[in-house]
Order: sequence, then structure tokens, then C-alpha cells
Amino acid sequence: MKPTALPTVLVVDDEPRSLETLRRTLEEDFTVFTAGSAEEGRAVMEREFIHVVVSDQRMPGTSGVDFLRGVRTQWPDTVRLILSGYSEAEDIISGINEAGIWQYMLKPWHPDQLLLTLKSAANLWRLQQENQRLSLELRDSPEQLSQRVAKRRGKARAESGFERLTRAEHSPLNTVCKLAAKIAPHELSVLVTGESGTGKELLARAIHYASHRADRPFVVENCGAVPDSLLEAELFGHKRGAFTGAHEDRIGLFQQADGGTLLLDEIGDTSPAFQVKLLRALQEGEVRPVGSPRPVPVDVRIIAATNRNLEADVRSGRFREDLYYRLAGITLTMPSLRERPQDVPLIVAGMLQRYAAGQQFSAAAMARLIAHHWPGNVRELQNEVLRALALAEGNTLDGELLSPRVGQKQGVMNQVAPALPTLAPNLAPAFAPGNGATLKEQLDRVEAELIRAAIERFSGNKSRMAEALGLTRVGLRMKLDRLGLAE
Repeated sequence: MKPTALPTVLVVDDEPRSLETLRRTLEEDFTVFTAGSAEEGRAVMEREFIHVVVSDQRMPGTSGVDFLRGVRTQWPDTVRLILSGYSEAEDIISGINEAGIWQYMLKPWHPDQLLLTLKSAANLWRLQQENQRLSLELRDSPEQLSQRVAKRRGKARAESGFERLTRAEHSPLNTVCKLAAKIAPHELSVLVTGESGTGKELLARAIHYASHRADRPFVVENCGAVPDSLLEAELFGHKRGAFTGAHEDRIGLFQQADGGTLLLDEIGDTSPAFQVKLLRALQEGEVRPVGSPRPVPVDVRIIAATNRNLEADVRSGRFREDLYYRLAGITLTMPSLRERPQDVPLIVAGMLQRYAAGQQFSAAAMARLIAHHWPGNVRELQNEVLRALALAEGNTLDGELLSPRVGQKQGVMNQVAPALPTLAPNLAPAFAPGNGATLKEQLDRVEAELIRAAIERFSGNKSRMAEALGLTRVGLRMKLDRLGLAE
């Protein structure tokens, strides 16, 4: 079975309330599976790919140590932890080596401490896999190793370049990508702004792989998902004993990204107190791990991302002005999906190719997708495509497979809906199988038919047409000229 995007954790406890509390504590950072007994836990591990397993010690039938002993035998790579009360500590210590328990935590556990411990366990799993891979590579000859590394780097670049940002020929995203590619080779800090789901991380990755740091790590931290008490330790690292739960030294993400790029996502959600510490690290080019008397020099390019208006936050005093200018060497703003409706057919085509090659949306369904406001941007569009694929019974995905809200409450559909009965037949040939049209030609056909419908609906009134289509008058005029509809 393939691992999921988030690290997976299995929590085994016979108390339903405890299971639910643990699940809620971990679900933002892990894909969480739960089991009420050792038997259920083993069944989950046979079905799912588990990185970390956490077991309660006192359970009916089988103790936590006995359960983890079996896990070690059958799934030796899984990192094993156990929760216990003080009275059970001796039982755990006596079996800790045989069961290969990486760490045990005493009840009552603190949410921040538990979260930090499990993140460290997930990092341990990742490092173990990396060590195994490196051990295999060291058996290769220098030539074989060089070819393997070059192949892996080439694959990373191919999967993370600007081409991953799907866009049409006249998309506003082209301007952003062109500027990003121009500044990528330079040591400028970059601030990427835009709504959630617009592809800010994809743009940051593309900048990294277009820079001279491409052969070094690209590391991501979602600052909004980590409590302030843990964020400093996550980024700067910590020494053993620095705080409760710090049972060993840990290298922070700044050091892990040394020589490469660190993306600080949702930077606008950090507290003023943390902003002071981050500013100092950026100014000095060094970090001080929590509990360490000495700083550690680091060479990291910072890309920050946020869906907030940081300039407004600076004016209100919520975000430090000096940190803002340190981060915003250049600011790139990702356009929302509603600002680039011409990209929707291309994005949908890419999703269908990835998830279900051979299926396609009908002309009327595609018109609804193009017209929708997309407050959730590409993530919302992906959900709609997956919903339609799940409900479909044939190769053609019709409009009734979409959520009722799509294309009905916002934008052009409100104004052009009366023309849809005639619009759909006009669009159908553009999406017919084997018509030989390129995606750009299909897109131009869709745009032209929507504009023709708007012309008919509003008797050529350009102001009302532009408003209905979500365009400026200048933008509408450009489209009319390009599509040959000006007269």
C-alpha cells in the first residue's frame, strides 16, 4: 500500500473518549486511524500504511507492550510509542527493548507535548527510510550513484517546475510565473500572497527548482498549524531536556533546509512574540535551538506565503513592519480561480487525465464549471471533479453530477442562464471525442460561445456584459478583438 500525503498514525485505546480526544489533537497534522483493541489495531495495520503507532498500556486481553511486540515482528519499520500511568511504568520498562518501543509517555499527556513527540516519531520514520536508501546507494559504484542522484534530481525538477501551474495562453497566471522565473536565480526573499487553494506552495517549489539551490532541500512549515509554543522548536530545533517531552536533541527545519529553501506558509498567523525571534534569525543568519547556549549558522532562502493582507496587518500593528520588509524582497500575488476562468478547462483536463483518462465533462457541465465563483479555488474544483467521477455511470460527466451551487449563484450563469439551451449544442462539438481540437481551441470555443450568449442576453451592452462575465470593460474588449467578435 502507498503512504498518504500526511504521515499516518494509528492510536489504539479501549476508551472511546480517549480515542476521540487523541484523534482531534492529531488530525490536522496526521492521517489518524483509531482502534479500540489490539485485534482491531492489527486489522488496521493490515489494511493501511502506518508510520507511527501509539498504544495504551492497559487494555483488556492484551497489554500495550504485547501488542507492540507483535507490531515490531510484523511491521518493523513502524515507530512504536506507548501511553501509560505511573503505576504501569515498571511493566513498560521491562518490555521496552523487546517490543522496540521508541518512547513512552505518562498520563495525563499534554496536547503540545504529544504532538511534538509524534512529529518527531514521523521524522524518525522518514530518516530511517532515507538511511536505508542511502545504504543501498553506497553499494553502487560512483558512476551508478551519480546517475541515480541525477535521475532523482531531474524527476524532482520535472514534477515541481512552472509547468505544474496549469494555465492558458492568456491567463493572468502567466505574468506571475514569468516574474517568478526571472527572480528565481537571485537571492531575493519572496512573499507569495493569495487566497487558500490558489497554488502558493506550487509556485514556491517552482522558484526553488529554478534557482541555484535546486540540488538542496526544499522544506515546508505551515506556521498556522503549529502552536506558538512548538513553532520555535520546530523551526530552530531544541536540545534534550529543554522542555517537557524533549527527550533528545532535534534539528530544526532551518538546519534541515541549510543551503536550500524554506517555505514559511501562513506566516501571517504567527504571533508578534514569535515574529521577533524569526526576524533575529533572518537578520543574523543563525538560529538558536531551544535550550542551547550557542547559535547555529544557517544558509537558507526564505519564501513566505499567506492568505492575509500583511500590509493591512502592518498598519494595524498585528504584523511587524521590519519583518514584513525582510520577507517581502519581492511580492508575488497568485490570482484566484475566478480571475482566470480560461484556465478551468485545462485544469479539469489535467485532473481527468490523472484520475480517470477517457472521461469528459459535457459542454453544459463545463460551462457551469467555468462560470462558478470558486471561493475554494483549485481545491474546490478538484472536489467537484472527484465528486462527478464518483457519481458517474458513463464516460460523459453531465451537469447533474455537480453540486447544485456550482455555476448557479455567482457570475455569468446568473445572467446568461436563459441562453444555455442554445449554448450547450453550440459547445458540444468542441468537446466531442476525436474532434482533433487542441485544449486552447476548445477553450476559445467556450469563451466565444459564452460571450455570444452575453451579447444576445444584454443586446450588446458592454458594461452589463463585462459585469456578468466578471471582466473589466478593457478585458472584455480585448477578448472581443481576439475572438473576432468585436463587430
